[in-house]
Amino acid sequence: MTAVRLPDAQAAPARRLPRRVPVRQILCLVPLALVAAVAVRQWPVLAEGFGHLTGARWPWLLAAAGATCLTWVAAACTRQGTVVERLPGRRLLATQFAAGAANHLLPGGLGAGAVNLRFLTVCGLPLARSSAALALYLLAESVGRLVLLGALLIAFPGALRLGALLPAGLLGPLLLTAAAAVAVAAALLTLVRPVRRAVVSFLRTALGEARSVHARPARALALWGGSLAFPALQAAGLVLVGRALGLPVPAAHVALAYLAATAAVALVPTPGGLGSVEAALIVALVAAGGPAALATAVVLAYRIITVWLPMLPGALTLGALVRLKVI
Repeated sequence: MTAVRLPDAQAAPARRLPRRVPVRQILCLVPLALVAAVAVRQWPVLAEGFGHLTGARWPWLLAAAGATCLTWVAAACTRQGTVVERLPGRRLLATQFAAGAANHLLPGGLGAGAVNLRFLTVCGLPLARSSAALALYLLAESVGRLVLLGALLIAFPGALRLGALLPAGLLGPLLLTAAAAVAVAAALLTLVRPVRRAVVSFLRTALGEARSVHARPARALALWGGSLAFPALQAAGLVLVGRALGLPVPAAHVALAYLAATAAVALVPTPGGLGSVEAALIVALVAAGGPAALATAVVLAYRIITVWLPMLPGALTLGALVRLKVI
C-alpha cells in the first residue's frame, strides 16, 4: 500500500462569504444627496433670501425661528392624537423634524407620510392601523387649516381678494379635473371588486381608529389642538418675518394671506411646495395690500427660516433615525 498525504485543512484557502450590501448606510446618505441637489437647483432663491435677512430686525427673526420650532411640537401632538397607544415622545419629536426635511424633497407630502408610516410600524402598530392614523392626521390638519381660514375670512371679509390666488382661466380646468377624478374613483369602486373591498376595509379600520381616539379626551385634545396650532404657528412665522422686514400689512391680514395661499397651493404637488408656495405667498401678500418688492423679500426670508435652514439638520436627523432603526 502507498501512503498518500492529504492536503492540510488549514492550508486550504478560506471561502469568502459574499459581502452584504450596506442598505441602511446607503439610505442614510440619500437625504443629504437630495438636499444638495435641491439646494443647487434653487441657489438663486437661496442667495436672494439670505441677502434679505441681512437687513432684517433680528429679534423678530428669532421669534419666527421659535415659532417654526414649535410647529414640530404641534405636529408631534397631532400624530400622538391619531393613535390610542402612547408613542415614545423624544423619538416622535425627532421623527417630525426629520419628516419636515423629507417633505421638502418629495412631492405632495409623500416624504412626511412615508417617514411617519414607517415610524408607526416600527413602534408596533399594524400597517392597516398606521395607514388609518396617517389618514386621520391628514384629515385633521386640513380641517384645522380650513377652520382657521374660514374664521379669518369671517372676521376680515375685505382683507384679501381670493381671486388673485388663481390665474385667470384656471378655475374651470381645476373643477373639470376634480370632477374627472371623482368619476374615475366612483367607477373603480363600482366596477372593480378588489378595489372596493380594499377601500371598504380601510374605511372600516379608519373609522374604528377615529372612534377609539375620540373616546379618550387626551387623545382628542392632542389631535385637534395640534391640528389647529400647526397652521397657526406657520402663519405666525410669516407675520413675524413681515415685522422684521417692515411689511405694512396688518398681522391678521398676513395670516389670512398665508392660509389662503397654502390652501390654494395644495393643488400643485411639488416637493414641499418649493416654487409654488413662494409664488402663491407673494401673490397673496400683494392681494392683502403689501408692496410687491417687499412681499417678495418677506416670502424669501420666511422660506429661508422655515425650509432651508432646517433642511440640512433635518436630513442628518433622518439619516440617523434610519441608521438607529427608529424608522
